[in-house]
Amino acid sequence: MQQTDIAIIGGGIVGLATAYRLLERFPGTSLVVVEKENDVAQHQTGHNSGVLHSGIYYRPGSLKAINCREGNRAMREFCDVEGIKYDVCGKVIVAVGKDELPALEKIYERGQANQVRCTLIDRGQLNELEPYAAGIRAIHVPDAGIVDFTRVCQRLAERIRDGGATISTGTRLTGIARRDGRAILRCTTGDIAARLVVNCAGLYCDRVTRMSGIRPAAKILPFRGEYFELRPEAIPLVKNLIYPVPDPSFPFLGVHFTRMIDGSVECGPNAVLAMAREGYSKTKIDVRDLVESLTYSGFLRMAAKYWRVGAAEMWRSLSKQAFVRALRRLVPDIRSEHLVPAPAGVRAQAVMPDGAMVDDFLIHETENAIHVLNAPSPAATASLNIGTLIVDKLAQRMRAKA
Repeated sequence: MQQTDIAIIGGGIVGLATAYRLLERFPGTSLVVVEKENDVAQHQTGHNSGVLHSGIYYRPGSLKAINCREGNRAMREFCDVEGIKYDVCGKVIVAVGKDELPALEKIYERGQANQVRCTLIDRGQLNELEPYAAGIRAIHVPDAGIVDFTRVCQRLAERIRDGGATISTGTRLTGIARRDGRAILRCTTGDIAARLVVNCAGLYCDRVTRMSGIRPAAKILPFRGEYFELRPEAIPLVKNLIYPVPDPSFPFLGVHFTRMIDGSVECGPNAVLAMAREGYSKTKIDVRDLVESLTYSGFLRMAAKYWRVGAAEMWRSLSKQAFVRALRRLVPDIRSEHLVPAPAGVRAQAVMPDGAMVDDFLIHETENAIHVLNAPSPAATASLNIGTLIVDKLAQRMRAKA
């Protein structure tokens, strides 16, 4: 049986950033990262649109607000040191009609409270930044940017291995037991005994929590984010990042335009309940996942509350023309023939039994484990700061066990 001080479950960007920060603070620590896929960053991280978020949207004082702002800075510093290309290109959040102005103002006020550099701009200033964007007013956020988070993960993995730790890919966790004060991770490649465990399993974080004998406060519901990509001839219609004014009651930002670090432009996402936790296509069905979602009280209550929004999302999933109409609100010159399907992503959204969608990062602590139970966007941007937060918590336990 392999022995280790720390085991991190999940080789996405949060798990890798935590491992990196741990070795940075405590060099030589015995550490194993357990990842079921054959490479890192294969799920939420690898399907991320690559936006370096500024932190403008989030409730002041929340973990998202604090860690996004500081995480953006930390991610850029990491990329500078490691020679990873990124671009602080800025974004605009666009109000198309007068009815959206109050919500736009509230977002601006949040930005000010979160110490995010942002400016309210008029139509003329918007057209200087995004000549083809519609809108009567907008917020310009100059510190938003773009990066390839998969490349970041690959470099994090290199640094973790350089630090003497193990990243055990192709290793599926099947159970967790307790023995002599240690967690015994039952894995397909052999058992691992760890003093402390960090659960960064993303789409499966609630199931891993249950394996450890704890009932999680929320259940993960998988939402597929569906995208299109602009054909080359339409790319000049979008200079950088164009976002709508989001529905403040719904934890998704609406369909928007994102210039990627390779110069392509993605449009989306549309958000629909996936029929599998790894449901990257409309036809992918996992019976266990689907039944678990549809029979969960939290899903039923959430669906009753948001059925109109959900119906609109499903219609856009079925109708390309409906998707195009949503995009044309922001960029009227977009046409259906400009769009080709792009790979989808799946968001692990924690939902409480009463139907409330958890709107902040959610971290549950026990004596021997730390469970990251909700880390959707902007977790990639914030990952290095989340890693620091988790290592702070681990340090307390490491001192107690010394």
